[in-house]
Formats: sequence, C-alpha cells, structure tokens
Amino acid sequence: MKRFVSILAISFIAASSSFAASVESGKALVEKNNCNSCHGPDLKSPIAPNYPKIAGQHQDYLFYALKAYQVENNPQVGRGNAIMAGQVKQFNLSQLKDMAAYIASLPSDLVLKK
Repeated sequence: MKRFVSILAISFIAASSSFAASVESGKALVEKNNCNSCHGPDLKSPIAPNYPKIAGQHQDYLFYALKAYQVENNPQVGRGNAIMAGQVKQFNLSQLKDMAAYIASLPSDLVLKK
C-alpha cells in the first residue's frame, strides 16, 4: 500500500510542478473567449449564484477542472456542464495551463481554511 501511495504522490507532484505557463497568453485567451460573461468582469463576481468564483483559485485545480470539461461520455472523470464543455473543447493543454495561470494570478476573496 505504501508503494502505491508513493507512486500516486510522485505522479501528482510531477503533474503539478510542470506548469510552465504564460499568464499573458492566458489573459488574452480568457478575454477573447469572454469568460467574464458568466464569471463576472473580475472573474470573482459571477452573474448567477451557481457559477463559481474562479479568480485566485489554485492553478492546478483550475487546470484539471478545465481539462475535465473536455472529457466526453465519462462521468467518472469528466465534468458535465454543457456550456463549459463547449467553451474549452477548442483549447489544447498548453492553452488550458495558460488560462489557469492567469486566473490564479488574479486577486481573490476566496478564503483558505485549515
């Protein structure tokens, strides 16, 4: 069991640390694709309560969430929001990383509780 946990930890660390992303490119992609139309002008004031505040969210979480919207026909690993699925379908992994880096860099009112 320890070996399995170690392999998972190493895989997660490797995936998380491979974020060579461009905040500037991410900003251009976010603006071009009107993410603010649902998530608000600052990406932390969504237009409806069921839309998340994404500004300042953890970069790795944002990347994996965006990537999960690209998964089709697999509810075990994908996310089931038709609007987001349609939005992110066009992007490659590098672009998703760029958008995640930009969104994570924004000021936020999210609170971390430990």
